[in-house]
Amino acid sequence: MPLSIRPVRRASLVALVVGTLVGCAPQAAAQAKAPKLTTPQDLEALPRRAPDRRVRYGEGPQQYGELRVPAGRGPHPVVILVHGGCFKAGYATAGYVGPIADALKDEGIASWNIEYRRLGDPGGGWPGTYRDVGRAVDHLRRLAEPHHLDLSRVVVVGHSAGGHLAMWAAGRSRVPRRSAIYMADPLPIRGAVDLAGPLDLSAHIAEYESLCGGRVITSLLGGTPATRPERYAAASPIKLLPYGLPQVVVLGTYEDFVPMPLVQAYAAAARRAGDSVRVIHVRGAGHFEVASPRSYAWPPVNRAIRALLDGRLPAVEPDAAR
Repeated sequence: MPLSIRPVRRASLVALVVGTLVGCAPQAAAQAKAPKLTTPQDLEALPRRAPDRRVRYGEGPQQYGELRVPAGRGPHPVVILVHGGCFKAGYATAGYVGPIADALKDEGIASWNIEYRRLGDPGGGWPGTYRDVGRAVDHLRRLAEPHHLDLSRVVVVGHSAGGHLAMWAAGRSRVPRRSAIYMADPLPIRGAVDLAGPLDLSAHIAEYESLCGGRVITSLLGGTPATRPERYAAASPIKLLPYGLPQVVVLGTYEDFVPMPLVQAYAAAARRAGDSVRVIHVRGAGHFEVASPRSYAWPPVNRAIRALLDGRLPAVEPDAAR
């Protein structure tokens, strides 16, 4: 399914997100001097190859993943990819991060690019969206032996709403047992990369929902932080700290969905809890450059993935620039 159909004229990140990934009206005053940035259509237009396998992890039409495995005997390190789209059905599919999967395969890294139910899908929202992501991640155990995957070197990477879900997947061993999204014996993750995804669902709600054109967070969790505090505690990455694994957060100058102060607050909280976190700022980038392997934002993202596969944080990056 295409990411977006309507043409987008970009004077700001908010103007950019008129397309399918987000559905709000432009705010003309916001960052009026922003450069021409990557659009959803640009991501959709990137060339991609068919996956090696399309594998179901459940019975629903959205419960599948795309597996790509590099040549050679392995065992191959694995990156789990989680696409975004404001948690809404129809806004995006796993296809738009397919070019990242292709780039990883070319570098000898396997990928498991997962689809999942979202708002508007039967069973999407709470708890189905989270349980799908957890179930898909754990399904790697069934794929490891026949496809020569190294389950000791698994990193999860997500963009936008998928960045939130990737971070949650990395820390879900901390979900309380009483929660509907608790799942026993989660697959161990070596590291996590959040490409401009929300880290604290109780913060920036009105602004995020405005950009997404609907009450996506409060609908996802079935209420507000005041009415559903236990759900926000089980779903928000900042509430699950410490993870006990290294984490990287990547965002650009023209990022409105997850403002830098919220990222800095998360990083500070993680470090206080004993976790290692690296924040990578891509100067001049918007919301979508960080998800494109053809953009100037890709080299620092790629270095971060490789470092995490080795169980360490990437080196400190100077602000990446176009």
